[in-house]
Amino acid sequence: MKKNTNSFLKKISSRYFLVKIAIFLLVISSVHSCKRENRIPYKEKDYTTEITKFIDSGDVFFDTNKRDSAFYYFNKALSLTEPTKKPDEYVYSLACMAEMLQLEGDYIKSEYLLTKTMPYLNKTTRPRYKWYVYTVMAKNYHNTYDLKNAVLYHKMALKHTLSILKKNQTLSNIAGVYTDQEKYDEAIKIYLPLVQKNYVDKNNLDFSKRNHAIELNNLGYCYYRTNNPKALQCFNESLKINLQIKDQEGVMFNHRFISLYYLKNNPILATQHAKLAYEISRKDKFPTKSISFLSVLVKCSTGSDLKKYVLEYIHLTDSIKEVRLKAKNQFAQIKYNSKLDKAENLQLKTLQAENELQLERQKNRNIISYIIIFCILVLISFLFFHFRIKGKREKNEAIYNSEIRISEKLKKELSNTIYDTISFAKIEDLEKTENKEQLLNNLEVVYSRTRNISKENSPILTDENYVVVLKEMISGFKTPNVNILLNGLDTIAWNDVDKNKKIILYRVIQELFANMKAHSEATLASITFKINNKILSVNYSDNGVGITKNTFILKNGLQNVESRIKTINGTINFGTYSPSGFKLSFTFSI
Repeated sequence: MKKNTNSFLKKISSRYFLVKIAIFLLVISSVHSCKRENRIPYKEKDYTTEITKFIDSGDVFFDTNKRDSAFYYFNKALSLTEPTKKPDEYVYSLACMAEMLQLEGDYIKSEYLLTKTMPYLNKTTRPRYKWYVYTVMAKNYHNTYDLKNAVLYHKMALKHTLSILKKNQTLSNIAGVYTDQEKYDEAIKIYLPLVQKNYVDKNNLDFSKRNHAIELNNLGYCYYRTNNPKALQCFNESLKINLQIKDQEGVMFNHRFISLYYLKNNPILATQHAKLAYEISRKDKFPTKSISFLSVLVKCSTGSDLKKYVLEYIHLTDSIKEVRLKAKNQFAQIKYNSKLDKAENLQLKTLQAENELQLERQKNRNIISYIIIFCILVLISFLFFHFRIKGKREKNEAIYNSEIRISEKLKKELSNTIYDTISFAKIEDLEKTENKEQLLNNLEVVYSRTRNISKENSPILTDENYVVVLKEMISGFKTPNVNILLNGLDTIAWNDVDKNKKIILYRVIQELFANMKAHSEATLASITFKINNKILSVNYSDNGVGITKNTFILKNGLQNVESRIKTINGTINFGTYSPSGFKLSFTFSI
């Protein structure tokens, strides 16, 4: 029972400790957030903090497809970056800006920015930046039909990554260049192993499925160009995956390639799939892709439909040119403003940028706070269930140990008595009245001791019958030679006392009287209960042999008493040392 009680208290303490940890971390997070809010961002010579903030903001806008804002913040970071001191930030900012220009179709300016990174590539501490620069450069060459250099730079990128995911992306890019070179067999040699291996990133299953669908689609196109009937199967498998993960861009390309597949032999199906691809491109705003789908519809259509698609093709082409021109002008204006900024006071620029970043920083801090809170809740949940399972295991162990202890106690206390009783029954003549009575007395002793052991280890009621159970336990220690005085027990409002403290109080009193019975040779014992300001005090005394200062050594029972009282944050006093009589008192809050 002691082990059960201690285990329970440890679990309660552990759970309160977890709550304290959570509150502490939340407070620290809030304080840290406030400190970040209030600190002065400007540093006279070291702009590391500002550069990092600009790059972080640029990443956020880039990831949410707000490329004009992203370009602005990367350009801000670039204006504060000394390439010889911070090559990582310099190369990364330029590479991101170059990729954005590439996405807007400005391949010449994109390549120009990438060439500015070349003197510092070997100084970067992050190999993935080299992979990034070479990949963007290769795509520039690919888009400008310099396919030889595209393959060259993709192969250079391949040497600067250990990531399986990035290697597979680069291999797929190389196969894409081979496809445009009409080297379909070489492309198939790359696509086929990628499709068969189907590398899965466990941290991003949808991304892995999307890559697999792209590789299947591209493999299908190579099969289509080599008149391999497996092409349609690849297209359909890719379409199935994209529909499953709801990748509309992927579905759009699937319909485009299926349309090409049916273009010669089944114009009706080709038109249907081209229309599906065109509708997705219009709905999800892929204007450059819409042009290629319109070209297929023009080939498949006649009459009024042909005129309709031709007019849409012309209108869309003009719109794309206008949008790209605006984007180029916008980026040019940003770069022009950046040159003006360099002539201004850097401190003023930084403070102004801090104000512009304030709203986005607050959003980012909120997101980080939510993530921290979520992680804390997950940690608490994990530890809660961990301790819960551990508690069940300890409870089972306690039950097992209790059974062993009871068994050993029965063996220790009853084995000799039972042996003597059996021997008596075998040797003596039980027909004699005095022998028969002696046998019955011996059996009564065995029964009485067994019952007492059972009571000591039985569950304790803590409801309204607690006082009755406590009195019954105390009265069990009364004998014709031992008298027990009980004072104040009925004056306590036991319903206000904590359940676990009732159990501990019961066991403590049980240990005291058991110790008295075993060691003190007392004929009179007294126990008094008092309560004052929600502090329960218990005073015990007997007229036994007592203890002296030189001979006082805690017996097992008294050690148990002391340890139990400490588990409920109580205090215990063993009274004065005296050879005649023993006194003990303890208190604890209810």
